[in-house]
Amino acid sequence: MKNDWSNIEANNYIRKYKQKNVSKDLALRIYTTQLLGKNNKLVLHGGGNTSLKTTAKNIFNEKINVMNVKGSGWDMGSIDAPGLPAVELEPLLKTKQLSKLNDFDMVNLQRKCLLDSKSPNPSVETLLHAFLPFKFIDHTHANAILSLIDQPNDVAICKKIFGNKMGIVPYVIPGFDLAKLAYKIFKKNEKVEGLILLNHGIFTFGNTAKESYDRMIKYVTIAEKKLSKYKNNIINRKKNIKINSKLNHQIILPLIRKNLSNKNDDGSYTKWVFDIRVNQQILNYLDHKDLKIFTSKGTVTPDHVIRTKSKPLILNIKEYEATKIDLLLNKEIKKYKINYKKYYQKNKKFVKNTIELDGNPRLIFIPKFGIIAIGRSKKEAAIAGDLAEATVDIISKAESLGKFTSISEKEIFKVEYWPLEQAKLKTLKRAQLTGHITVISGGCGAIGLSIAREFINHGSEIVLLENNLTNIKNTPSDISKVATIIKCDVTNNNDVKKAISEVVKIYGGVDIMISNAGAAWQGEIGRVNSKILKESFDLNFYAHQYLSQACIDIMLKQNTGGVLLYNITKQAVNPGNNFGPYGIPKASTLFLMRQYTLEYGKHGIRSNGINADRIRSGLVTDKMIASRSKARNVSEKEYMSGNLLNEEVLAEDVGKAFLSLALAKKTTGDIMTVDGGNIQAVLR
Repeated sequence: MKNDWSNIEANNYIRKYKQKNVSKDLALRIYTTQLLGKNNKLVLHGGGNTSLKTTAKNIFNEKINVMNVKGSGWDMGSIDAPGLPAVELEPLLKTKQLSKLNDFDMVNLQRKCLLDSKSPNPSVETLLHAFLPFKFIDHTHANAILSLIDQPNDVAICKKIFGNKMGIVPYVIPGFDLAKLAYKIFKKNEKVEGLILLNHGIFTFGNTAKESYDRMIKYVTIAEKKLSKYKNNIINRKKNIKINSKLNHQIILPLIRKNLSNKNDDGSYTKWVFDIRVNQQILNYLDHKDLKIFTSKGTVTPDHVIRTKSKPLILNIKEYEATKIDLLLNKEIKKYKINYKKYYQKNKKFVKNTIELDGNPRLIFIPKFGIIAIGRSKKEAAIAGDLAEATVDIISKAESLGKFTSISEKEIFKVEYWPLEQAKLKTLKRAQLTGHITVISGGCGAIGLSIAREFINHGSEIVLLENNLTNIKNTPSDISKVATIIKCDVTNNNDVKKAISEVVKIYGGVDIMISNAGAAWQGEIGRVNSKILKESFDLNFYAHQYLSQACIDIMLKQNTGGVLLYNITKQAVNPGNNFGPYGIPKASTLFLMRQYTLEYGKHGIRSNGINADRIRSGLVTDKMIASRSKARNVSEKEYMSGNLLNEEVLAEDVGKAFLSLALAKKTTGDIMTVDGGNIQAVLR
């Protein structure tokens, strides 16, 4: 493994953080923590932590011993000073005298020891860091280390490879008991440069940031070199496995969403988002004859169970017709849920006052297709996907060395139902649109962006369809960071089909369609060029139909309802001079919306529209506003607020209106007017 320490970079960190009144030691602690966190062979999604022992002054201006330790929820790869909160060290050290300390008392003590009460909760492994008498301590779940220690003869392997340079700690769930045991092992040989925590990970330590980091890289490299001597017959094949082209993601993924979703008491559905992982290593791994054997043994490190469950669901799809695939999925997912319930009933006696988690798999393995990682959001699914890829690497190498093994079912259950995790569940509140996948056409225009913001704030995954390259380029970072942008000409049916196919491949399906793209062609209807009229119909009518058809196809497969929303205009029922080329196709779109209402309501698919007027957007440009204001002999402000409320209607108002219709579970076939009040233009 490459050692990424750079003296130049280290000094840059020292100088940078000196300007922020951060000490040299803490600056270097941030630097090496980031080095570890950016290496996905060492750290993934909270699977590690670091610490620094130093001094600070309390409110009485007294110098006290403190420890900066990684805070809960912080990503090591991007951590900053607030993510390494300082805790008073002496009270933590006193706990070594205790014979017992439950998790909640431990967490409470750690919070009381925080120098800043606004800081995040210190790591659950804070006491382990406190007990070890080193200035800098690093902890990772390095892949290579896990491949070595997830073995029946793990102790013998570690002694042979690391000798007396590493202490070996038997598996204990993180917390007070692990801290006490690790300290006991360390005291037997205080010359060790680190600790191997069996079935868990590795700790290294030193008196400088560089020393501790160097030791981490050193021992992980030793593990990697050992593993490299064994032929990996699982992922390195003489003949690589190919994707089965008959396995159509547009059929499989929506049907999986259908069979995972459950109907809630209020008639809504709990929805799931996917993250698909496929590469040559994964394809070879999934095709191995012993896949069921080594994947049934448990997770490669205990904390993965929170994200992945203890086992994946393995599906061998050999029938390619949708009905047969649906039957297979129904059968296998039901079986998985039944087995999960049995697992819960068998083991709940080991943890008091538990809340039974849902029995859905978080990973589905389909040979010759790939890994489907599952979460309530794209972020959760992506985390499960990252852990799945790490698991492929770890297990394949473990099996090449010997036989992969995990902790017992009982111990896995105790981590999955850990009281500290259960406490989070009791207070967890999901946003209203969590798990929903929303597609917005004209997505990077003013109205599209406002719609996106509202839906993002309410938990939805967002896909923006946009054909204007300038709009795409200028998409604000707060949206572009969380949304998927697909270049798509919505007037081209093939382009739309490809775009929705891509949406399904990325997320698993579609729940909400917002057909927002449009433009206002003008011309006297009796003399207008037929080309103009056709162009207007292409965008203001056919584009809506193309997108609706593509989304309906997916929604029907999912069988969990859906929402179709359209940007209509007052021109649909209240024509204006020279706006016939715009209004006539929009009138057709109004009828289109109602036709979908009529024909798909029985499937739980709602269809509604928004009538918005005078919104600063691609349609209503500054030039147009100036021209119309002048023609009517009013100021631009008066023109834009020329309604019964005397208020300008903003793109944000339109976004809120679309959101309200998306959430209105018993409303369909409705037109919501957002124009500040214009009785003449009311849509009927």
